[in-house]
Amino acid sequence: MKDFLKAASLSLALPLSALAQSFVVDDIRVEGLQRVSAGTVFSALPVRVGDEVETLEIQSATRALFRTGYFEDIQIGQENGVLVITVRERPAISNIEITGNKAIETEDLLKGMKENGLSEGQIFKRATLEGLAQELQRQYVAQGRYDASVKTEVKELPRNQVELRVIVDEGSVAAIKHINIVGNKAFSDEELGEIFELQTTGWLSWLRSDDKYSREKLTGDLERLESYYLDRGYLDFKIDSTQVSLSPDKESVFITVNVFEGDVYTISEVDLAGDPVVPEEEVKRLLLVREGQTFSQVRMTTTSDYITKRLGNEGYTFAEVNGIPEPNKEEKTVKITFFINPGKRAYVRRINFRGNTRTTDEVLRREMRQMESASASSARIEQSKVRLERLGYFKEVEVETSEVPGTSDQIDVEYTVEEQPSGSIGGTIGWAQSSGLVLGANIQENNWLGTGKSVGIGMNASTYQTSVNFSYLDPYFTPDGVSRGFNVFYTENDYSEVNLSDYNTTTYGGGVNFGYPMSEISRVGLNVSFNHLELSTGSGTVQEIQSSPTLIDGVALEGITYEDYLLIVEAAENDETLDLSMDIDDSQFNTTFDGFIDRYGDSFNNVALTASYARSTLNRGVLATRGASQNLSLEFTVPGSDLEYYKLVYTGQYFRPLTKSLTLRLRTRLGYGDGFGDLDELPFFENFYAGGFGSVRGFERNSLGPRSTPYEYYLDYACATADGVATKDCYLVDDNGDLVVESYTDADPFGGNILIEGSAEVIFPLPFVKDQRSLQSAFFVDAGNVFDTSCGDTQINCYDVDFDKMNVSAGIGLTWITGFGPLTFSVAKALKKNEDDDVEVFQFTLGNSF
Repeated sequence: MKDFLKAASLSLALPLSALAQSFVVDDIRVEGLQRVSAGTVFSALPVRVGDEVETLEIQSATRALFRTGYFEDIQIGQENGVLVITVRERPAISNIEITGNKAIETEDLLKGMKENGLSEGQIFKRATLEGLAQELQRQYVAQGRYDASVKTEVKELPRNQVELRVIVDEGSVAAIKHINIVGNKAFSDEELGEIFELQTTGWLSWLRSDDKYSREKLTGDLERLESYYLDRGYLDFKIDSTQVSLSPDKESVFITVNVFEGDVYTISEVDLAGDPVVPEEEVKRLLLVREGQTFSQVRMTTTSDYITKRLGNEGYTFAEVNGIPEPNKEEKTVKITFFINPGKRAYVRRINFRGNTRTTDEVLRREMRQMESASASSARIEQSKVRLERLGYFKEVEVETSEVPGTSDQIDVEYTVEEQPSGSIGGTIGWAQSSGLVLGANIQENNWLGTGKSVGIGMNASTYQTSVNFSYLDPYFTPDGVSRGFNVFYTENDYSEVNLSDYNTTTYGGGVNFGYPMSEISRVGLNVSFNHLELSTGSGTVQEIQSSPTLIDGVALEGITYEDYLLIVEAAENDETLDLSMDIDDSQFNTTFDGFIDRYGDSFNNVALTASYARSTLNRGVLATRGASQNLSLEFTVPGSDLEYYKLVYTGQYFRPLTKSLTLRLRTRLGYGDGFGDLDELPFFENFYAGGFGSVRGFERNSLGPRSTPYEYYLDYACATADGVATKDCYLVDDNGDLVVESYTDADPFGGNILIEGSAEVIFPLPFVKDQRSLQSAFFVDAGNVFDTSCGDTQINCYDVDFDKMNVSAGIGLTWITGFGPLTFSVAKALKKNEDDDVEVFQFTLGNSF
């Protein structure tokens, strides 16, 4: 408006007397241009060479040039028939600097300025800058920052350029000191106060920030208050007025809400109108409102949604269902009529995908249950969305339907996905006191090169493990969803280095597996595998694996056989430089306890079959928050294998929303195994273990349940000649000729054939984190243990199933899907433990993803 007035005044104040009368334009000359081209001026100028102009035409030309927005000043005159236009261009914005802002991100501010024509390289308009500064201050006021201020500075630069500076003082958010509801009789202030997101200052307000006033939050609270009454039959309820007052120091806010409750209405009749399309009886089964009930707006709107979805399943995706209440104020009753307008049946023209930068369209399209050219179904469109979420490749999946322009019965369906890491890659090099040099590399990718196939490659080398493995799975080996996979492996393990009993295994083999979908949420699987296993024992091998001589009291002697004992006695008798009396005979040894190797050998070839059943209604493949899943598997070696045994394992989890932001997760894992045929027990290397991540947190990995028979060490004594030269190692005996032993009772974890685990978690959102899609935090209580039906007489911590022996822990855990992979940690305290269980308060695991 200022520019317009300035233009008018300039053109009227021209000193050129020639403008007082008309003249013919022989030529047009533009002066003062720097960045704007002359062509831009001529295209906007309504005057052409040869035109006869007077004062009105000159004013019109001036306004036209000002409307381009390029000029700060314009003067027009004539000189010997030449129309002379002298302009002063608006400066260009060279740089924009914003300081002092925290509550509103700089990127958001720059984006808003750009949308209004203020960005680097654009023409500067002071009025626009001032308007944006005022709008920004209003936004801060809406956040409750009443003492916020926004100042702008314009610094002129050479070559007709300027630098803009926006200086923000956000101030502090005013705290709510009192919320007063006036007019409520049916519900107390405390009941209604719980509905509000805004709260008065409390001891947790510093964390939840619920005492910080915000206009948007207050609007939402008033809507919730109205819904609260309408859902309880108060059909005449209304909010008369709302007052928000501020203390003189602008630090405290006082809110007053005046309400009119009215009376409670009862439903007198429920009717259907319009064209239901589907049988009326089916529609009536969807009604949540009944005659005689207290009126509830949420039941009425939910009923409308149910009917709309039912019509959408029949292809009427544009159906409209509106519940209309007709109150009778005298009788305090209400008649509800649902008006149904199905519209035309729609067909899907095209299904499009956006956001899948890695995953191919084919992988997404094969999960579709809504087909192109078929009748549109809301259920099938939603089911396709859920199947995409369950893949685990995407952080978020959204779906939109749009009407095809020019038609009334076709729609396009568009799925927008946001990809997330779907695999892990790890490289390890390091040194540990217990395991020495550690070298390793492994890749596990569940969406290999975006094809939806799973590939795993691993190579590891350390003092406790050397392994090479390869696995492959094609989830769509056939178009109807039959999966096929295979794996090959070679592994050498020294389990004494991973908190297990002292034994070594060398295993190689491979297998092939198939899966068949039984329904949209369940499938069965079959795996056939062959493996060759060789066992060897270390110096501390326990009795349950391989026997060694024991004293009569049942204590195992580590590192010595009966033959070794005889050699010790002979060496002592033949060494004249020592006077050691080894008066121990066979009666002091007990060699009747045979270990697994003593009974069955140390080399086995086994062919195993595994049948499995899986059912899942989880909403996501990773970090699920709704639904349930179950998995039951039975593994057994075929008759004729060197070892005949079976293992039955069940895992399940269930999610249930508690509130809008809290979810309950229940989890369990149960296992049982045993031998058959000539094998009367589950092989010890197939035992179940518990403790650590995925089990009972707060206890060391694999540390729960049965332990091996404890052993005792002989004390070494260096036998030497008289001149001090060592000749051989002997064992020390006491004055009575008995072997001197050192007590050692910390036996190794051995596992058992029965596993019982369970967990209850309350998943909650982390405060101060905007994007929660890659995070999941929870309070948990874990319980579980491993039991055995054939405990040895001398085993420690070994029990048949006894729920009094269950270990219990509680704590807090976090899983974060990062760009480097899934990071999980927990802090837990053991609430109930058995005597020989090992606790571990802090635990974490990290996998690198790509």
